[in-house]
Amino acid sequence: MTLSDEQKSAISQWIEGGASLSEIQKRLKEEFQISLTYLETRLLADDLKLAFKEPEPGPAVDQPLPPPEPETPAEAPGKVHVTIDQITRPGSVISGRVTFSDGEKAEWYLDQMGRLGLNASTPGYRPSQDDVMSFQMELEKAARGSGL
Repeated sequence: MTLSDEQKSAISQWIEGGASLSEIQKRLKEEFQISLTYLETRLLADDLKLAFKEPEPGPAVDQPLPPPEPETPAEAPGKVHVTIDQITRPGSVISGRVTFSDGEKAEWYLDQMGRLGLNASTPGYRPSQDDVMSFQMELEKAARGSGL
């Protein structure tokens, strides 16, 4: 496509004035009866070595921060505390962490066969029978509380 000098200068003025490609495309059609696709208009501007002005960024809008998540309650000494992981461990139906009454911490999981597993941070650790019973009750409460 060959444009006259008048048409080239008009396109240059439009771009300098901040016109978008679609506005240039529309004005070419209205003023010069030249029908171009969006891509052809973009290539024309590129052939004429015309650079579009970048729109100035508007003022930054401060987005309110989400409310802080409530902190987990302090683990009371002498009590079993159970949490459920938000992202379940691979191969598990449900998993989480537990702190026993003596302060020992462990990761727990329930596999697809319904077996409960416990990985204590101290190798060979075995919780007391009371802690095991408390753990099972706390686990049931936590699971119900999370909708499981």
